[in-house]
Amino acid sequence: MDKLGGFDFNSRFYADDDLMVGSADPFQLFRIMHECVKGGALDTSSGVAFMLDQCHNIEPRIPGQIRSVMNVQEATAKALLVDQAALAGAQAAGDVLGANAVLMDAYNTDVRPLLADLRRDMDLDEDPIAAYARSGYFERIAADRVGGAQAGWGA
Repeated sequence: MDKLGGFDFNSRFYADDDLMVGSADPFQLFRIMHECVKGGALDTSSGVAFMLDQCHNIEPRIPGQIRSVMNVQEATAKALLVDQAALAGAQAAGDVLGANAVLMDAYNTDVRPLLADLRRDMDLDEDPIAAYARSGYFERIAADRVGGAQAGWGA
């Protein structure tokens, strides 16, 4: 690739990092992941690293991160469904409507059952948000913090 680039997988509409990835414009996330797929960024040899940089201010932090990851997984699965040959043919022919149809076919595919099956095949819970809620982790860390000192910059 020999190119350096980057973008934030967050939706920076309220100053900084406070929305879940893809929450404001899921089609934009799909288009980004389509370019990543097309450029070979998912190949293990590509050296591309994906990172979430978020500080959730509205939704709970861990479920917000889980939802962000799930949104990226869904957008990636849809991007992998794009018929690249049909898209390239439509683009070469200047067929804007045809190219749009190819992208929209992939984007409008409900990949959630496929991802649930994949998680189950990997011995993971089909529903990561529900698994987190059942884990009781938030309740445990909240109880551990009772009476503790608040973290900060010392101000």
